[in-house]
Amino acid sequence: MGTMNKMRENTGVVLWILVFAFGVIWVLQDSGGLDAVGTTSGTNIIVVDGDAIPYEEYSRAVDAQVQQYQQQTGETMPPQMLDQQREFVYAQLVENKLREHEMDRLGINVTNEEVYEMVMGPDPHPIIQTYFGDEQGNVNRALLQNFIDNPEAREDWIQIENYLRAERRREKMDNLIAATVRVSEQDVLEEYRRRNLSVDVEWVGLRYSDLPNDSVTVTDADLERYYDENKEDYERPRTYTLNYVTLSKQPTAEDSTAILAELERLEQRFVEAEDDSLFLARNASESPFSDEWHSPNELDEAVAEAIFPDPESGSIVGPFVAGNQAHLVKIRDVRPAEAEVVRARHILIHSESDNAEIETELNEIKNQIAAGDLTFAEAARAHSQDGSASQGGDLGWFGRGQMLDVFDNAAFEAPLDEVVGPIKSRFGYHLIEVQDRASSEVKISDLALQIRTDIATLNNIQEQLEDLRYFSDETDDFEEEAERLGLNVQTVQITPDQQMIPGLGSSRTILNFLESAAEGELSPVIELDDVFVVGEVEAIILEGYRPFDDVRSEVQPRVYIEKKKELLSERIDIALENNDFDALPQVLGTQKQRAESVTFSMNVVPGLGREPRFTGTALGIDEGETSGVVAGENAVFVVKAISVDEPAPITEAQRAQLRNQMLQQRRTEVRSQWLAQLRERAAIEDHRSRFLQQ
Repeated sequence: MGTMNKMRENTGVVLWILVFAFGVIWVLQDSGGLDAVGTTSGTNIIVVDGDAIPYEEYSRAVDAQVQQYQQQTGETMPPQMLDQQREFVYAQLVENKLREHEMDRLGINVTNEEVYEMVMGPDPHPIIQTYFGDEQGNVNRALLQNFIDNPEAREDWIQIENYLRAERRREKMDNLIAATVRVSEQDVLEEYRRRNLSVDVEWVGLRYSDLPNDSVTVTDADLERYYDENKEDYERPRTYTLNYVTLSKQPTAEDSTAILAELERLEQRFVEAEDDSLFLARNASESPFSDEWHSPNELDEAVAEAIFPDPESGSIVGPFVAGNQAHLVKIRDVRPAEAEVVRARHILIHSESDNAEIETELNEIKNQIAAGDLTFAEAARAHSQDGSASQGGDLGWFGRGQMLDVFDNAAFEAPLDEVVGPIKSRFGYHLIEVQDRASSEVKISDLALQIRTDIATLNNIQEQLEDLRYFSDETDDFEEEAERLGLNVQTVQITPDQQMIPGLGSSRTILNFLESAAEGELSPVIELDDVFVVGEVEAIILEGYRPFDDVRSEVQPRVYIEKKKELLSERIDIALENNDFDALPQVLGTQKQRAESVTFSMNVVPGLGREPRFTGTALGIDEGETSGVVAGENAVFVVKAISVDEPAPITEAQRAQLRNQMLQQRRTEVRSQWLAQLRERAAIEDHRSRFLQQ
């Protein structure tokens, strides 16, 4: 009975695990498990075709996601991730209602016999196997039957049955959709050829950018006609102009000082600790205990910099700050490394070929560094052309084989703190300075504590923005009040379906506020991951088409392209009509070009850029055949197939694999289209803005 009591005591936990493991937000709906929760119109957060979803149901599903995150990470879910989870739950609840209604319409049901088979049949559902299985992986039938017959577990068992019934019903719906998808033998062969066909071609073309604008005539009538014919390109959604102020939630110097003081307090106990693993766990270290050996290039850069190049066994390093953590590191042991590692920085100027001018330039920079006229870091920031420039050219620690051979050789042979080069690699020319070398490895225990903003500081930040909101409401002048309080006002335009808001990131809370906001309305103080924000709606532009005068500057270059396209198409068409392909370059005053191994996956054509019609044209003609005149995105061109490389005959294994891939892809597409159609036809009321404004 001990096992049965444990099952009964933990049934609630087990059911939540089932919800998470199988994504069954929809199960609670379909099984009616939450129907008893309030259903008055005032508490409904979503209504799908008249079928209401109460706020409490939505809230429980969101809370479940939050609890799972906290159990997995031990941390509170960040505000913007909470926004994402709310959006996910909303989408799932709507989708599940749509599915439920469609299953009702189609009469898809699950019989008691089917549920019995999922529980007692020869191949029970995985949940039954998981929670009533024995050590051999078989279902313990006696334990299962005892649980079913136990009156005290009756409610729990009903929920499990409802879960199984709902999942089986969903499976039937999915199978019905999947059964509509077919992949024929011809489909497989065509897809195999499409994926594996390649062709070498020659082409002659004239780029639009090479033809001056004054070669064509564009009138106001042309611009207005293009605008009228392509008005949908200038459609705009409802747009909000939001003036806003943010205050950072990042830890202050005082917060860092407090954590460093805490590490100093723990230092002697850390030195004396006999079990570092236990000590790190008890003090909530962000870095778990590890018994591995580490070279500098395997550690966080700041930690490696503190320890190397001369680590001392038994010593304590720190405390020091690295990013948003403070570290106190115990060096438990040191041993010689199998290979030396270096820490270096470089200055890179790109060049695909030999270039004496670049070499001269780098030698001048090298001389300035040697003379002390500027530091290596200053030179890197000013001249280097790669991502390390902003860090003064710092490449961190690296071992042999992590860089190109020519770079490796120069770096590992360079004297310490001496600039070497220029050396030439396939990326260009480099100057290199080796700052440190290390020939040892360490075992460490890293007591790392997160530097968090003090609660009082966060409260103070919120109060500052609440003050701004209060005084702005009193004076009806948001910008003036922000300036009086020394706060910087920024402006952004936002549309209702915008996923990322420039400067702020994703925030459903902001979108919920805007949904029902009026011009001049102030937002509540909204908490995002890194900042608090408060804003004022400066203007609301209704959805519609952008006026011609507003888009004239966008229309004009498009019309020039259209005019050039017509002119160049006519010119090449006449030339091709009177000459063969090989004579076109001379007639048109251009050059014949070649593109090899053209496949359907080729995104960019050398000499043309992104040109989808080129790829389709090249792969659609036979060997020796010349295409007609094709007007692409960047040029007008004619293509001739020089050689066509047909794929090898498909094998049975390839055939089976490709058929399965195509089936899965098409089923996914059909399922998505089906759901999109259900959503498009449905009447969906979204009342989240009533409940979720902060």
